[in-house]
Amino acid sequence: MNEFDLVIRGGTIVDGSGEAPFTGDIAVREGRIAAVGAFTGAGVEEIDATGRIVTPGFVDPHTHYDGQAVWSETLSPSSSHGVTSVVIGNCGVGFAPCRQEDHAALINVMEGVEDIPEVVMTEGLPWTWETFPEYLDTLDSGRRDIDVAAFLPHSPLRVYAMGARGANREPANDDDLARMRRLAKEAILAGAIGFATSRLLIHKTADGQAIPSFDADIRELKEITGGMADAGSGTFQVVPDLFRGMAAEFDVVAQVAESCGRPATITLGTSNEGARNWEGAIARMEQANAAGARITAQVLPRPIGLIAGLELSIHPFALCPSYAAIAALPLAERVARMREPGRRAALLTETPEEGQPLAQFGRNFAWMFPFDGTPDYAPPLSDSVAARAAAKGISPEEFALDWLTDGDGHNMLFVALGNYFEGNLDVVRELLSRPDCIVGLGDGGAHYGAICDASYPTFMLTHWVRDATPGEGFELAQAVRMLSRKAALAVGLGDRGLLKTGYKADINVIDLAGMDLPLPHIEHDLPAGGRRLNQLAKGYDATIVAGTVIRRFDHDTGARPGKLVRGAR
Repeated sequence: MNEFDLVIRGGTIVDGSGEAPFTGDIAVREGRIAAVGAFTGAGVEEIDATGRIVTPGFVDPHTHYDGQAVWSETLSPSSSHGVTSVVIGNCGVGFAPCRQEDHAALINVMEGVEDIPEVVMTEGLPWTWETFPEYLDTLDSGRRDIDVAAFLPHSPLRVYAMGARGANREPANDDDLARMRRLAKEAILAGAIGFATSRLLIHKTADGQAIPSFDADIRELKEITGGMADAGSGTFQVVPDLFRGMAAEFDVVAQVAESCGRPATITLGTSNEGARNWEGAIARMEQANAAGARITAQVLPRPIGLIAGLELSIHPFALCPSYAAIAALPLAERVARMREPGRRAALLTETPEEGQPLAQFGRNFAWMFPFDGTPDYAPPLSDSVAARAAAKGISPEEFALDWLTDGDGHNMLFVALGNYFEGNLDVVRELLSRPDCIVGLGDGGAHYGAICDASYPTFMLTHWVRDATPGEGFELAQAVRMLSRKAALAVGLGDRGLLKTGYKADINVIDLAGMDLPLPHIEHDLPAGGRRLNQLAKGYDATIVAGTVIRRFDHDTGARPGKLVRGAR
């Protein structure tokens, strides 16, 4: 009789601790790691990992699969990139708690903030819940490839507790605060891993209004996180308003974390130019942590970027009146119309109208790059649309229009919104090297037509490890620790992210030498035939969740061992 369910033999084990890799075997029994290193005993299934690295499954602490986890069994792109646990409810947006009369309001928030089309949510959400514990039960009953943990989101909580006053951002009174604190405690006890909010100015509803949580005062944040303290568990997640000064925003987070005594994690990005606006924020975080707080900053390991194109939500002409008149036409006809001399001249001279906040960045030509072939997420500034246009003696608008209408309209552009200070990733490396910064912000499940950053683990292993100039990247053990154990601990998932006896058997077997990250592509697999960007990877020989192989040689096996993670571990 075989002693183990699964044995992975002869791989280079990078165990997530940051310690040096070593060659050995890993045995799995009943979803847990039963032995590591040298041992006797065979497995029901065995994987030959000779010449491969073996890592813990990766943890993405910032996703928006709140809807996709309900209507889909696969949480792609994340599960295509070695991610075995994701956290939803980030940015304080989601679908619970919610009364029936408020369904449209929450859909309006998610459409505006996370670029999920209304028809996709209307078609895909069964609304078999009202309370947050009931939403967790819905997640718990579903089948999926990887694990999901959930934050209690602020905007739904506020509307549920305060009704129209909450949606309209009226100040919460004492009764409102007591109700939200009680509901937060209830959510944590039911299995939420924390509470999440957004303070970001550009997070707006589909009809252009500020979201319910925007500008909630610090007393409200302290009372809700006090509910976590009452329950004795939970992490406070925040997207700060980068437009109001990052040091001041980090000060708010520090005050709330100090008040409730719970860990906090906050999104951190850098500007592309100008003042080093993140340094004051880091200083405030250091001060709070030295005084006993537990705050981490989440940093994407590449530029925070938009993908623009005629088949996507955003491109340089999306808000031009002459484009709006043809936007509903099939792609081939649209491209033909854009090439007409009169319309082309109009598109090159028109002033774009106002629109969805992210669309405003669709003309940032100095930080916009042609995106084709093997995607380059760290291109030289000399490759920008502005620079290429200047070299040809034409306007950036003309270069962009020609690029987008070539290739039958399928060409894409990459816009670096941030994290690309002075045109390189040096500051990102500095931040990720800090003990108080973690990797995050994959945003999977959101911005279906504009962002595809959930592939960052594959980028991390190729750009920062395999392909990096010596001394300019990260050691393999460092990078794996960032993607697994360090991220897991920041959000309270202490039972995973390490390849050691007793830990959850979430494992990757990776062909690092053969790893490749192709361009994102468009699929129409959302409810109601909705469109989304997806991005695959090459190099994952096996991705394993709780001892079950969910992907083999970069293909879905059909196994669905993913579970709802109830509460911190």
